[in-house]
Amino acid sequence: MKSLLSVFILLLSLSSIAQNNYQLGNQLEFFRNNQIANGQTKSTLTAADIKGSPYLNDEFIRANVFTTSKTQFPDIPLRLNIYNNEIEFKNQEGNIAAIAAPEIIEKITTDDYVLVYVPYSFAKRVNRGFFKLIVDGEVKLYARPNVEFKEAVPPAPYKEAEPAQFIQKADSYYLRFGTEAAQLIANKKDLETLFPDHKKEVAAFIKKHKINHRKEDKLKELVVYYNSL
Repeated sequence: MKSLLSVFILLLSLSSIAQNNYQLGNQLEFFRNNQIANGQTKSTLTAADIKGSPYLNDEFIRANVFTTSKTQFPDIPLRLNIYNNEIEFKNQEGNIAAIAAPEIIEKITTDDYVLVYVPYSFAKRVNRGFFKLIVDGEVKLYARPNVEFKEAVPPAPYKEAEPAQFIQKADSYYLRFGTEAAQLIANKKDLETLFPDHKKEVAAFIKKHKINHRKEDKLKELVVYYNSL
């Protein structure tokens, strides 16, 4: 009887972890799948002599990876390389590589944020990249972390040399309607023109609540309100 009870408790535990019909994978399977996707893992470059950081988090953090094939890989050590637009992971040997096929990623969840890999419009072209999911719903709000790379400056008369460096910039914010490519909120005017419906209500809400296109909390208010209409 005790053994049957133990099996039942184990099954309940696994069921609670593998929610939304995701099959549960493990770290070895995750590493192996990434090697199979492109024939090998995608190597990453290190730049110890460059000031600053290209990462959202310098340290690897434990994350849950959900794939489009409905497999969940829990407790994978990951970090987002903003500059390369890649998710890096550390395998059991301690080697660092990038996820070989990011298009199979549905979402990555951590204690602090959710990352998604989605299409977005840029310079009249559609690219794909990793974004932080701020608001989910009919209209989604994303934050795109930004980092700028500044080349090294050689020494000059009366001026010391400057090393190459990564400079963290403010996040950019995007709206996504259904399955369309996410659109950049480039300025205040976009707050009204990007929304396809309820234009009068949106305009009134923006004015009343002093919505700023650079303020995440204000954009969150607006998108939550729009999704409630």
